[in-house]
Amino acid sequence: MASYWIIFIGIMLVSMIVQWRFKSKFKKYSEMPLSSGMTGRDVAEKMLHDNGIYDVQIISAQGRLSDHYNPANRTVNLSPEVYSGRSVAAAAVAAHECGHAVQHAKAYSWLQFRSAMVPIVSVASNLVQWVLLIGVIMAFSGNIWVLTIGVALLAITTLFAFVTLPVEFDASKRALAWLDNKGITHSTVEHDGAKDALWWAAMTYVVAALSSLVTLLYYASMLLGRRD
Repeated sequence: MASYWIIFIGIMLVSMIVQWRFKSKFKKYSEMPLSSGMTGRDVAEKMLHDNGIYDVQIISAQGRLSDHYNPANRTVNLSPEVYSGRSVAAAAVAAHECGHAVQHAKAYSWLQFRSAMVPIVSVASNLVQWVLLIGVIMAFSGNIWVLTIGVALLAITTLFAFVTLPVEFDASKRALAWLDNKGITHSTVEHDGAKDALWWAAMTYVVAALSSLVTLLYYASMLLGRRD
């Protein structure tokens, strides 16, 4: 168990560093003007139209770094600083979220798999902490069934975290290729800035997935220990 806590604390520290690094990168590139002068909304609209997508609405969503694509109602939701921003960061984030819309339009398999998991993951994520807590308590009396259910729920959320990775990396790849091909990130400095911002954003998902995996292994080892 001691080795688990060392690994867990290590991942938490890495997570904090990655989050701080991502926010600092976003701030840096938010202050780097986009030479084309386009806003994040302009970038999103052009990328959608260039990919033949006209039925996706672009919305200004509340909250900082709240940007996301919602396949259920087909909306690209951009935070105010991205929606109205004329920076490299705004262009990168807007294009990334539109990358998800392109994935949806082209029936990208990993996005389809991830979307299919959303209903069960929503239930699992709401229940997992309580089920694990009750399961650990009951395991002391020899009853491991609740803990088994908890581990199964945690396995579902962990799988979801890892399925998210190819979805996010592919969206960034599509975004960067489009930004470069269309000359939106006009200079090498702008393109490298967009790439750097999106890479650090992707790292937050990697760390989250690894953290979930370590937690799963911890409870799984506890469950196996109780069975022996």
